[in-house]
Amino acid sequence: MTGRLNNESGFALILTLVITALMVAIVVEMIHQVYVDTTISRGFRDGQQASILAESGVMAVKQALSQNIDPALLSSFLAKPLSDDVGSLEIKISDESGKININGLVNGLGEYDELIKNTLLRLTTPLKLQGDSWSSVLASVADWIDKDDAPRSGGAETPFYRALKPAYSAHNGSLMMLQELSLVKGITPALLDGLVDGKAKLRLRDCLTIYSNQAINVLNVNSAPKALLMALDTTIGESVANRIIETRPFKNEGEFSKVTELYNVANGTWRGRLKATSNLFRITAVARVKESVRTVEAMLSDGKLLSWQEY
Repeated sequence: MTGRLNNESGFALILTLVITALMVAIVVEMIHQVYVDTTISRGFRDGQQASILAESGVMAVKQALSQNIDPALLSSFLAKPLSDDVGSLEIKISDESGKININGLVNGLGEYDELIKNTLLRLTTPLKLQGDSWSSVLASVADWIDKDDAPRSGGAETPFYRALKPAYSAHNGSLMMLQELSLVKGITPALLDGLVDGKAKLRLRDCLTIYSNQAINVLNVNSAPKALLMALDTTIGESVANRIIETRPFKNEGEFSKVTELYNVANGTWRGRLKATSNLFRITAVARVKESVRTVEAMLSDGKLLSWQEY
């Protein structure tokens, strides 16, 4: 009898321990779930606030530029991040008018813009390639942009890309983003960043854009990088480029006469295509609210939004 009672007491104790353990596990799981739900809710809220903050930053700059506020002055004012109790906002304004529109390498008929082609050839000379020549690379870029599937000499069209793994087709249209160039035969992401044998040479992405609201490819001398100034013409070497930079900003095209070589180029091979004004800006706003970060990148031309990307 005593043994039976002991067995029943022992079983009851074990059952009580099992139930207690289950209850503890359930409570712990509930607490964890509440914590996860709360964290997700807070993360979503912070993300939304960061998104609104970044969007507001872009729209504020758009409004300021539409009021003809000097972009350089505005950039100087925004050099330091803006912050308050809610979060922080960092805004950068990049003048895209001082870059070559790579989509302008060929016209609607698929014909080269020889001035842009020759400028790009001079620009890319410092970047030595293994295998392909820059002439062939530009031919591949032109093939990527033009609307047909007939490859140029040294270029590449859809049959070439179809043989790759993974396979894809030539775009046969204007580039939608600059990074798309890395899909073109002979161009790598590292090359866009100017990395040759692991060393930085020339950041092509600092000299190229995919946007333009001009019928022809024009360039703002006031914001063009030094490497691009030197690529305008063989008469503009490093010393002349340095003089141009030291003389900037030019108030108008007539002031190009302050640098003889620039004046000659502006009235010669680049006649009507070198400017002293900007009308194309990239606005990048990065907002941080606690652990959440949102970035909005917009392209603005003459007060109109050409593109909007949030990530």
